[in-house]
Amino acid sequence: MTAEATPAAPPSLARFIPLIVMLLTPLFFSSNLIFGRSTIPEVAPFTLAFLRWSAAFLLLSPFLWRARACVRSYVTTYPAHWLLLGFLGMWICGAGVYYALQFTTATNGTLIYTTSPLMIIILERLFFRRPTSWREIAGILVGFLGVAIIVLQGDFAGIAQSSFNWGDLMFIAAALSWAGYSVLLKGHRTAGLPVSALFGIVTLSGALLLAPFALWEFLTGAMMPHTWTAWGGIAGIVVFSSLLAFSGYQYGVARLGASTASVFMYLLPPYGVGLAVLVLGEPFQTHHAIGIFTVLTGLVLATAPRRKR
Repeated sequence: MTAEATPAAPPSLARFIPLIVMLLTPLFFSSNLIFGRSTIPEVAPFTLAFLRWSAAFLLLSPFLWRARACVRSYVTTYPAHWLLLGFLGMWICGAGVYYALQFTTATNGTLIYTTSPLMIIILERLFFRRPTSWREIAGILVGFLGVAIIVLQGDFAGIAQSSFNWGDLMFIAAALSWAGYSVLLKGHRTAGLPVSALFGIVTLSGALLLAPFALWEFLTGAMMPHTWTAWGGIAGIVVFSSLLAFSGYQYGVARLGASTASVFMYLLPPYGVGLAVLVLGEPFQTHHAIGIFTVLTGLVLATAPRRKR
């Protein structure tokens, strides 16, 4: 290789690295429900979530130490805020999701959970008077129609019969909780914190809030990890579903912008459903196909960035 050819390689590679990262990031996010579904028979849900966020906090602690002045100011000034973030994002969307996976499939959970961007629009409209366009309203309605198709398995007579799956209803609550977490994550209280340090604080909050419930599971004889399969699932959740997923998304936002990075998250439903079918052997039925098309249509309609002239 000549000296003249060497400088040309990095710029050309640099253009594709963010795209490759953002193609993999939704896959990492989707892996949480797959690892969770396969691990929850061997590990109690609060224990699984506690181990996940405790390990993530330990791995992120160097970032907290490096930004310790900002971290100390935020933690002491807004204690209720960071504890609420941990409750919404790590307690409900951690242990709550793993508990729900005992009653429903990873396929249903993935498709329902994907509607959280639609709930973000609703929450911002209700609490922050965010202007809402007709396109967003139409997208919200279409997206929730897709959720209804999935929850009712394509049989709308189930509304009258109240034949709901409790796991699906828990995932609706988890999607709403994640929307609340996402809305609270922005604002003046967290503006001065580096992203990695903020994530470290929230993981600490989640671990602290989950600890009493994990201890209760341990004292009552609930399932604890004792096999290589269980520890392998926990490691997968920590590495892929937590650290790589969150850091990959943050990298994509920094390199491509929030609007472009968010478009890649439309890959969550096909990735999640594909993994559930291929890895877990879950059935893929007609109502899933209709639901995934309807949910994706609503998401694109409501959240896709408008093209500038």
